[in-house]
Amino acid sequence: MKDNAEIAIIGGSGLYDQDLLEDSKEIKVYTPYGRTSDLITVGNYMGRKVAFLPRHGRGHQIPPHAINYRANIWALRSLGVKRILSSNACGSLQERHKPGDILVLNQFIDRTKLRSSTFYDGGKVCHISSADPFCPELGRLLVQEGLSLGLPVHDGGTYVCVEGPRFSTRAESNLFRQWGADVVGMTVFPECVLAREAEICYGSIALVTDYDVWAAKPVSVDEVVRVMKANVDKAKKLFAAVIPKIPDRAECGCWSALKDAFI
Repeated sequence: MKDNAEIAIIGGSGLYDQDLLEDSKEIKVYTPYGRTSDLITVGNYMGRKVAFLPRHGRGHQIPPHAINYRANIWALRSLGVKRILSSNACGSLQERHKPGDILVLNQFIDRTKLRSSTFYDGGKVCHISSADPFCPELGRLLVQEGLSLGLPVHDGGTYVCVEGPRFSTRAESNLFRQWGADVVGMTVFPECVLAREAEICYGSIALVTDYDVWAAKPVSVDEVVRVMKANVDKAKKLFAAVIPKIPDRAECGCWSALKDAFI
């Protein structure tokens, strides 16, 4: 395919464009699952072909529970994407994870209810392994480059994914803390599992905007917006540093995730 890409960025809240790409063009990809969140921008960055897709659409038009995750991942895979870097705004469940911090995720807990989370609804039965749902190779690169840039990066973290669009109750937030989770958000699942089914390496950073309601620390909208803007700048710098370092061939098992998944 002419408009192919090897690496993709899925931008979360606040990250609606990717100005690091050169010779870029917007393309529309038709999928069996309907429309993607937005047009996909494909361009070049330091010798790599990169695709960019804003998860919520430009202008943040799509709420988290209504995102067509299957269409997004299917479209990126059809372009030849083998690595995905994603960003997710989130609330902190632990005092040590402060607003402005970045967690390179390695686990999630699914608390969603209504989302289509597989490409295999019939015909073939697929039980994909989710024991380690994030690519360890991309995770190491994100931590390594984040620390090199002097960013407040945490190596590892468990993300509780709730259905949304409402925020958690205080009781739910305290329960998630008792589980030992680190952050709470609305978008990691099923995106990461669908990427695994598509045999795409998936690395994700959680960008902390505030403490969740357990902390009883009032946060103004202005403050959240300020932190989110600073987080987006950090995410762009981090992705720009990571992309040139991604090896041509993966050393992880993501590219063969379907090998023993079918019955």
